[in-house]
Amino acid sequence: MSRTSKEFDFRKSVAYDAEAKRLFHSRAKSQLRRIATALGLEPGSYDLRSNQAGIAVSGEITLHGDRLYVQVSQSAMGHHSGVLFRNCKGRKDYVGGPNNFASLDLLNRPDELAHWIRGVCHV
Repeated sequence: MSRTSKEFDFRKSVAYDAEAKRLFHSRAKSQLRRIATALGLEPGSYDLRSNQAGIAVSGEITLHGDRLYVQVSQSAMGHHSGVLFRNCKGRKDYVGGPNNFASLDLLNRPDELAHWIRGVCHV
């Protein structure tokens, strides 16, 4: 994201606001694509999916590759835990390695988040 672009507020609650939830999912997907690029993942080497879930929650947006699983949501644990990432063994592995967490704020700095994910998950 360029420095002149306005950062998206991933912390702002989207519960009970369908338009805010739509925008949250759209922007999170866009940032996950940027993270995939920063990690050197080729298009087609990962799935990018969105689960809107119920009206009272944000749902989740997931990047699922052959060796990496990253999921974005407005976690009940707070914005500092809104990005979950872990190793996995294929795109059918929904359990994977140990969970790691990052702040939703890092979605606005995809290169920094990718660097952190690379360091922790060795991808």
